[in-house]
Amino acid sequence: MKNSPSLAQRSLAAVWHPCTQMQRAAAVPPLAIVRGQGPWLFDEAGGRYFDTSSSWWVNLFGHADARINAALKDQLDTLAHVMLAGCTHAPAVELAERLSALTDGVLGHCFFASDGASAVEIALKMSFHHWRNRGRGDKREFVCLRQGYHGETLGALAVTDVAVFRDAYDPLLMRAHQVMSPDARQAGPGESAADVAERAAAELETLLAERHQHIAALILEPLVQGATGMAFHDPAYLRAARRLCDQYEVTLIADEIAVGCGRTGTFFAFEQAALAGQPRIWPDLICLSKGISGGYLPLSLVLARDSIYDAFLDDDVARGFLHSHSYTGNALACRAACEVLARFDDDKVLERNRQQAATLSAALAPLARDPRIENFRHIGMIWAFDVCDALVGPRFAERFHLAGRAHELLIRPIGRTVYLMPPYLLDEALSDWLAQRLLATLNDVLNQTPPDADRPPEPPTA
Repeated sequence: MKNSPSLAQRSLAAVWHPCTQMQRAAAVPPLAIVRGQGPWLFDEAGGRYFDTSSSWWVNLFGHADARINAALKDQLDTLAHVMLAGCTHAPAVELAERLSALTDGVLGHCFFASDGASAVEIALKMSFHHWRNRGRGDKREFVCLRQGYHGETLGALAVTDVAVFRDAYDPLLMRAHQVMSPDARQAGPGESAADVAERAAAELETLLAERHQHIAALILEPLVQGATGMAFHDPAYLRAARRLCDQYEVTLIADEIAVGCGRTGTFFAFEQAALAGQPRIWPDLICLSKGISGGYLPLSLVLARDSIYDAFLDDDVARGFLHSHSYTGNALACRAACEVLARFDDDKVLERNRQQAATLSAALAPLARDPRIENFRHIGMIWAFDVCDALVGPRFAERFHLAGRAHELLIRPIGRTVYLMPPYLLDEALSDWLAQRLLATLNDVLNQTPPDADRPPEPPTA
């Protein structure tokens, strides 16, 4: 009907959108997506958009993937859900077994949840409670990295250092220790990323030496701090963190929610901590979400060392880990995740990704040399660069997003950081197209007169 409101208008009237200042939403209405296929999303008018961020880093193999679709349809006809308290089912068991095997069996047990922040909450609680069960109840403090992001529930926010998400709720949060980020962009003249990692590790050691009797856990994002602007760091920091946590009896939590499932070139980012020819080293707890779901259903999980799991074994129910939610280990979500892992094996995804990454990096080479940007960086299937601060102007991320739409890109910078985390579906033609459209978007934004030029820039959004 001619006078019927559009889907975007109806959404603005009824939906409270995440990570959005709704006062601005009328000026920048949400894209009404009606269909997805491969790396593309399609709107009501038939326009298409390349999903440069894999829909917030979740969609590994593209939209409407035939294999995952088929697995879900089969599972739907068998078992959609049953509570995991007192029951079990094949998709949950298979997923837990396969993920443990990917850690060489070191992290032997899998606890299921729904989203990344929930997994972080679980890991924090597990760490404290396992120390308490071992008679070390004084170990109740947590350490996180500056610039780190671990989610927006209250426990996760307490170990997050992104002001726009945290500051309003600061009075509600427990106090965590913050230590230097190993962000390689902090390197001074003549200094390498490994040197920055060494300085950051030294600050961590100083804190642990002083407070280890009270510290339960260190939580970090291995190799890439995502929501703060794709801050990369050297694997040397992970080796140092593992050594220090062993030395001072502190649980090491790896938040692989964004960087797991091949995003950094290995299935788990933490695998890159091992030196060449040496056995792999592992954290004590791994939080996983986003990519493991294939972009289909909410799913997160925590992989735990047996020593942590064993600390909860007792006849006393109160010494068990009683965290739960109604959809823990949902059969449909677990089946999708099992199919994701099957794709890694059958399609040799990590090997193929190395080829795809080389192709896109070659296409982006002219952009990497562009004097208007700095800190061009790449790891695995993640690319990022920072637009020079003097060129940004107000509402840069919003303007870039809108310009991207005009070039068939769905892209959302983080502050002045532009990044790509595309689905694992690149070829030479698509890589060339993506690089050209990204450059065209950058040119459009930097050649336009920024609106509200006398206003300060907006805070970053992921």
